[in-house]
Amino acid sequence: MISIKETTDGVVFNIRVLPRSSRCEIAGIQNDALKLKITAPPIEGQANEECIRFLSDALGVKRNRISIIAGRKSKNKSVAVTGLTTKDIESIIPT
Repeated sequence: MISIKETTDGVVFNIRVLPRSSRCEIAGIQNDALKLKITAPPIEGQANEECIRFLSDALGVKRNRISIIAGRKSKNKSVAVTGLTTKDIESIIPT
């Protein structure tokens, strides 16, 4: 299970991004992070934008409620989502 921290505004959790994949999907858990496969390349923030877009669709929230708070130039990132709880994040994690 991934570590999800609840804050006064929402939740913070870690993701591991695999850019240039054949499709966008949640690919399980890797080292305490939610593993995301995305099709965008890691060039000029394209992968970060696609991560936010994908998480927005998966969680059913608007994109402006999701932000990358650490790791913008790394495959390992910390993501903050306002207005959600730990249970909301756990609901998208494949079992």
